[in-house]
Amino acid sequence: MKLFVLISGAMALALAGPAGAQAGDKSMSTPVGGWNRAGLTDRSQELAVNYPYSLVDRGAQSGRRMIRGELARAGKERGVHKLVVNGNPTPLYTDNDGRYARAYSFGSGSNSIEIRSPDGKPVKRVQFYEADRSRPQPVIRVIAAWDDSQAEVDLHVVTPDGQHAFWAHPTLTNGGGLDADTVDGPGPENFMMTSPMRGLYQVWINYWGNFSGDGYHFDENTRQRPVITSRITLVFNENTARERRKEFVVPLRGIGELTLVKTFKY
Repeated sequence: MKLFVLISGAMALALAGPAGAQAGDKSMSTPVGGWNRAGLTDRSQELAVNYPYSLVDRGAQSGRRMIRGELARAGKERGVHKLVVNGNPTPLYTDNDGRYARAYSFGSGSNSIEIRSPDGKPVKRVQFYEADRSRPQPVIRVIAAWDDSQAEVDLHVVTPDGQHAFWAHPTLTNGGGLDADTVDGPGPENFMMTSPMRGLYQVWINYWGNFSGDGYHFDENTRQRPVITSRITLVFNENTARERRKEFVVPLRGIGELTLVKTFKY
């Protein structure tokens, strides 16, 4: 046990980077670097609050862990940071106090998390090794992100058996589904399967509407951008030697727009 603690502490200091050594640094409070074991660190069964707050709270989902932190508060005109998890970049939106909390399902082995400033400079990087080999390894992951925090954009995935994962039906009986912690609000949305069936998959993106403090609405004039840019990333065999990925950029011009991004066979 003493050896485990010493190695974990040393790796945490070595892998957190210069920002992690600064006193009082809150840019990423969890996870921490070094050796992790899900049974000791996983709190996914507890009530988790996302920042920015989701208007619809569906509670926690088993197997997910929260990436939490706090960035320096700035004016409304500040750019958007990026959160890069295992090489997958998505916009990192915060609440008015600079807080963020996003859910992610990590597999066993080495995992990395990085925050980048709006101009691309590194803010903090943490790498940890998940020692629990029983953790489900994502075989198919689909990530949808977009550049307008007021837009409600929905990811839809249809699996070979005809099941349809989307905001109203996030969990499928075949083991796939959307992360229930992140299907509302400014994104990203995340679909994952650990034991995918063979056959044809469909990936769709839908500009459903907008939202504000008063709730969801369909007023086009509140958009932050005339054209919303959505980025959809397909990751196969994530975090293994056989990993491969594809990225698609889809412009969204009007509420109600539904676009077939990709069909693929597995």
